[in-house]
Amino acid sequence: MAFTTNSSGPMSDINVTPLVDVMLVLLIIFMITAPVLAHKIKVDLPQPNPNVVNPPNPLEPIHLKIDQAGAFYWNDTPVDEPGLKAQLAVIAQRSESDQPEIQIAADDGAAYQYVATVLSDAKSYNLVKIGFTEVQ
Repeated sequence: MAFTTNSSGPMSDINVTPLVDVMLVLLIIFMITAPVLAHKIKVDLPQPNPNVVNPPNPLEPIHLKIDQAGAFYWNDTPVDEPGLKAQLAVIAQRSESDQPEIQIAADDGAAYQYVATVLSDAKSYNLVKIGFTEVQ
């Protein structure tokens, strides 16, 4: 039994020839690029220096928290901006190796201006041990 097709009705068969052509082109592209991606890249990693001696008792870091309203908390003690500058000046009088790290924890809703103010104040006192932590 043979099927008869009406030339006036829509064709119900999908022409898969263009799909096969696209798949073959993609296969060839992947065959060419896969060996290129498999090449090893030599990376010279820094080696640890065994002569470096860590300080026996590292200094306790200073936790500086900035809340949403822009209030500063120096080790959980509220401090205003002049008080913060005074604290930074006291730390700046120590030698660089004797300075504790200042860990800044800014609240998610705090404006960046408050963080920028703290960073510029620390830079003006030549403090270099500054880190960022999450608000707890």
